[in-house]
Amino acid sequence: MSATRTLDGIALPAPGVWEIDPGHADVAFIGRHFMLTKVRGRFTGVSGTIAIADDLSESTLDVSIDMASVSSGDQARDDHLRSPDFFDVENHPTATFRSTGVTRTGGTGTIRGDLTIKGLTKPFTLQVEYLGHVRDPWGGDRAIFSAHGTLNREDWELTWNMILDNGGLLVSKEIRLEIDVEAVHKP
Repeated sequence: MSATRTLDGIALPAPGVWEIDPGHADVAFIGRHFMLTKVRGRFTGVSGTIAIADDLSESTLDVSIDMASVSSGDQARDDHLRSPDFFDVENHPTATFRSTGVTRTGGTGTIRGDLTIKGLTKPFTLQVEYLGHVRDPWGGDRAIFSAHGTLNREDWELTWNMILDNGGLLVSKEIRLEIDVEAVHKP
């Protein structure tokens, strides 16, 4: 069975279950400090499955993120992000994203879903691009995807902040997510 198929002249992953490879999954976030400097971080504990349906609009995505795996390059900031001020990982160790709808235009698309952070579930949309297929050295078939979306962190009650002398905020409310994953076909 082939790991890809062609729809409307575009090569896409074949129907079936594709498991996200945690060692090749990057869920990154970008916020602003002092409303100017970009601060980047990522979660290293990511797992999940992509179920590609014959009709792509019926495909599903189910992802779990270990919130304690947050890494921003600064231990004090990471500890603060794990605290009740932000992710409260002691009480909410996992965030999840479960798709509720998929639309496709060529090799790109939109995935609508429910994002749960800190026990709160809100709708969230990702713009996704299928980058291609490779066969790894061990005979596994991998589909590579890239996605991005922007959220207001306060929608998930991630409200800790400080007001600056100029009236601005120490930490931006708007957070951009950038996701790159390899998914292995499970025949």
